[in-house]
Amino acid sequence: MSLSRRQFFTLAGASAAGAVLMSPLEALYTKAARGQLVNGGGYGPLIPDPNGLLDLPRGFQYRAISRTGDMMNDGNPVPGGHDGMGAFPGPNNTTILIRNHELSPNSTTQVVGLKYDNLCKGGTTTLIVGANRQIQSHFASLAGTYRNCAGGTTPWGSWISSEENTSTPATNDPVNITGNVNQRHGYNFEVPANAKTTVTPVPLKAMGRFNHEAVAIDPKTGIVYETEDRGNGLFYRFIPNQPGKLVEGGVLEALKIKGMPQAITKTNFPVRQPMQVEWVRIDNPDPDTDTVRVEGFSKGAAQFTRGEGIWYGNGEFYFCCTDGGTAGLGQVWRYVPGKTAQEGGTLELFVEPNDVNVLDSPDNIVVAPFGDLIICEDGDDEQFVVGVTQKGELYQFARNAIYDNEFAGACFSPDGQTMFVNIQTPGITFAIWGPWAKG
Repeated sequence: MSLSRRQFFTLAGASAAGAVLMSPLEALYTKAARGQLVNGGGYGPLIPDPNGLLDLPRGFQYRAISRTGDMMNDGNPVPGGHDGMGAFPGPNNTTILIRNHELSPNSTTQVVGLKYDNLCKGGTTTLIVGANRQIQSHFASLAGTYRNCAGGTTPWGSWISSEENTSTPATNDPVNITGNVNQRHGYNFEVPANAKTTVTPVPLKAMGRFNHEAVAIDPKTGIVYETEDRGNGLFYRFIPNQPGKLVEGGVLEALKIKGMPQAITKTNFPVRQPMQVEWVRIDNPDPDTDTVRVEGFSKGAAQFTRGEGIWYGNGEFYFCCTDGGTAGLGQVWRYVPGKTAQEGGTLELFVEPNDVNVLDSPDNIVVAPFGDLIICEDGDDEQFVVGVTQKGELYQFARNAIYDNEFAGACFSPDGQTMFVNIQTPGITFAIWGPWAKG
């Protein structure tokens, strides 16, 4: 008899072992890496949604606050391809959401506004959400970019939106004939949370031109850490000339494991063994072709397979590699910066379950205000938002009841009472609330 992931979680929850008192990811490693699934915590089993949208634990509610095709205040419909998202405090107890739209030139919907490239359809929309979890207004805030996948919030109140594409205008170079764009792509763009309309798009070229996925910023130093969604991608840091002023440029570097030049981290790395790292400088962060990772690797930088979401907290960074691991089901890495930029810091493989029933293709990652780690899956079969409690128990928090399409953009309102998350297709943003303290 074959079991679906949903049936497996249900059976495993009935025989879950006791909690381990350590940090969420440490405890997840201890159990998941042994092939054990712990599903006894969290908020209980998921209740089938009569509306067929989102299965949640008992006591939780949701509202679909924004859907592809809804009319926005700027007179244009909500675009599709909902992806990464960040939350900011707004006036009068509102929450400001900035949401990416991972759209290509051939997509059927688009972000309309002041465009970086008039042939491209991606960008961001801004949503003002009231304390009643209803949309007060929404509008386009970045337009004309290519496959805005994720990005990250900044400590100074803006969203970095990242392009996951490096297309260039058509040339006579047989390797570089694209012809579907008018501008070079592969950049980060900054969108202030208080923007009232589409911003003037300014590519942050010094931060690198590559298949960007997500960013996270160390608030103590202003250094930006970046992931790259490539099978042979690198892990980067950007040291700005002026912290908080990314447009003023800076230095791009790639992580290198000391004593292991050109390490391939997809397999054969032990868990929970910190390794000293150093950083190699990228001399050409804005190349004509997609070669930033090639330059970094030639200087000894380590390769990470499909770097995805990244989160900063308590002086540490956790980032996901969606298809890392022996089974290709995903890894979570932990990076601890040094006390200064000159100190390389340490890196360790923190989680590699290699079990589709434990974790399938971790993508976006965030830590909830109540301490649990929240991971959006982007794998095969059923898709879940997976939580990890402070006791180390792995649990399902939400299930896509529509069909097998990824969750993305999980984030929390400033008061910690509402979780916002997207289902990328058909493009729905949810507000979720309930008895968080019971978890």
